[in-house]
Amino acid sequence: MRFSFSDEQEQLRRVVRRFLEDRSPPSEVRRWMATSDGCDLSLWRDLCQELGLGGAHVPTHLGGQGLGFVELGIVLEEMGRVLLCAPYFASVALAATAILNAASEEQKGELLPAIVSGRTTAALAVCEPNGRFDATGIELEATACVGTHRLDGVKSFVVDGHTADLLVVAGRAPRSSGVDGLSFFTVRGDASGLVRRPLTAIDATRKLARLEFSGVQADLLGEAGAAAPALARTSEHAAVGLANEMVGGAQKVLEMAVEYAKSRVQFGRSIGSFQAIKHKCADMLLEVELAKSAAYYAAAASAEEDADLPALASLAKSLAADAYLRAAAENIQIHGGIGFTWEHDAHLYFKRAKSSEVLFGDPPHHREQLAQRLLTSLDREVSR
Repeated sequence: MRFSFSDEQEQLRRVVRRFLEDRSPPSEVRRWMATSDGCDLSLWRDLCQELGLGGAHVPTHLGGQGLGFVELGIVLEEMGRVLLCAPYFASVALAATAILNAASEEQKGELLPAIVSGRTTAALAVCEPNGRFDATGIELEATACVGTHRLDGVKSFVVDGHTADLLVVAGRAPRSSGVDGLSFFTVRGDASGLVRRPLTAIDATRKLARLEFSGVQADLLGEAGAAAPALARTSEHAAVGLANEMVGGAQKVLEMAVEYAKSRVQFGRSIGSFQAIKHKCADMLLEVELAKSAAYYAAAASAEEDADLPALASLAKSLAADAYLRAAAENIQIHGGIGFTWEHDAHLYFKRAKSSEVLFGDPPHHREQLAQRLLTSLDREVSR
């Protein structure tokens, strides 16, 4: 598997970085995070229509660019650097990916072009108030009716769920449990019986919502009761995408810390010349680079449909979450008093790191998953 990016992929990175630095500076991030919607729809449409990023990993016959998960990871990494306030992660990395994994070819042709073009924003609703993102945590009931389904239950921590035009919802058949009876459904954002409530979260740059379903009519996505594999694969892709976004933020705070350490003078010399600060920056660099390697490897595994993707996704998510949170905290420490103020951007990255840490499973959860998979693999080898 390759670890280096091609010239075309590096060009994509440069184009996306220039665009985001121009359109999503800290002043714009602060402006949109203060709103209830929390997203710049004009920027979202420009990302899709001018750069074609809405279909980065969507096949060309569905209106996308047909690139892949490595390119999607590059885009998400650059968005993580600027704390983008736009519904890209929810619509493309989550909802569009779920549709690609679960829907029939006919349904893909009906749903994806509108997302790819930026005409429709979407959100993925999997997690519930129990805080679990796996199949066993799904309790929302989907009752089959004549030609449709009725959804009853609650979804929580839905990224951009309060503003999305289209919701991709995971539910289960009545009296089913575990991985049995799981299905994906699509629901319009203005559906009757659906109540959407914004949640107060630590990270104002990424809005979360609580969705309450009471007899909401929904359209089945894919095959009824057979969504467990698609849900697992979507969760893996989500973890990989989020890991790539997090290493973008981690790299940014590392750069902020190093730049400040070189320019801040104390006792007649830059604070970066003190050994304690050198050690902090060196440790940050080591952790960020390790997290990058894991995130890039997992993105390549997603593109190649590698059988080890479940383990690699857990590895990437846990390493990226730890590296980002530690780097964001050290960045504040290196900045000293100014780093604790509202006016400085350091706290914005710390809050994004903290919220991303638990989204789609925190590091202890993923390390447990990784350990279980390794033990299962060893047991199989021993039994041979």
